[in-house]
Amino acid sequence: FILAFGWFGFNAGSSLSGSDLRISVIAVNTMLASAGGAFSAMLVAKKWFGKPDLGLMANGMLAGLVAITAPCAFVTSVGAVVIGVIAGVLLVGAVYFIDHKLKIDDPVGAISVHGVNGAFGVLSVGLFADGSYGAGLNGVATPVIGLFYGGGFSQLIAQTIGTVTCFVF
Repeated sequence: FILAFGWFGFNAGSSLSGSDLRISVIAVNTMLASAGGAFSAMLVAKKWFGKPDLGLMANGMLAGLVAITAPCAFVTSVGAVVIGVIAGVLLVGAVYFIDHKLKIDDPVGAISVHGVNGAFGVLSVGLFADGSYGAGLNGVATPVIGLFYGGGFSQLIAQTIGTVTCFVF
């Protein structure tokens, strides 16, 4: 819970200015994605293992927080929930795959939380950005628009290049 509390300061505090009203959208999206991640991880764990798992639920919350960090300013509240829900499902699948199939000892699920869902979060910008924000940032005149909002593949390709670069590094 301390991590979740800190994430609000981290995501919303990463805004370029405290007077930017987008800061409230960022805080709400952060909360919604974390809740979606915890809830979906709990449901998947219950379905797969017959009972909810508190550890997977807590990591699902963290997975939602990690996944929403990149797109938090660029998506709608519905997009934030969807990203969180997908992050929770990805988490449970990745934990099982990494632990049982790859036989890699990752007792706290750090690879699944940060690696898998970090990559998913970066790609989510290219999928879920709704175009209501980002014009003028980093010298780009147009807003950030993802594939699902009619932006074509250009933003998704840019996000994919960034993700692959981080993975290779």
